[in-house]
Amino acid sequence: MVPDSETGCDKCGQTETEIGTISTTGGGLSKMFDVQTNSFKVVSCTNCGYSELYRDDTAGSSDIVDVFLG
Repeated sequence: MVPDSETGCDKCGQTETEIGTISTTGGGLSKMFDVQTNSFKVVSCTNCGYSELYRDDTAGSSDIVDVFLG
C-alpha cells in the first residue's frame, strides 16, 4: 500500500525507523587484507523492513532519518 502523504516509509508509510551500520571492504589490497574501508548507515522501517544505505559522511543520524522519511 502506497501512502497518500509525502512523509514516512516509501513502501508502507510508517514513520518509525531503526538505524544500524555496516562496513565493507574496497577493492585491491583492502579486499585482500579484509580492511573495512567503507562505512554506511542503514535506515530501516520497523514495520516492513524496507532499508536504504547512506554513506557515513554525515555528522548526525537524525539528518539521515529525515532523508529516508522525506
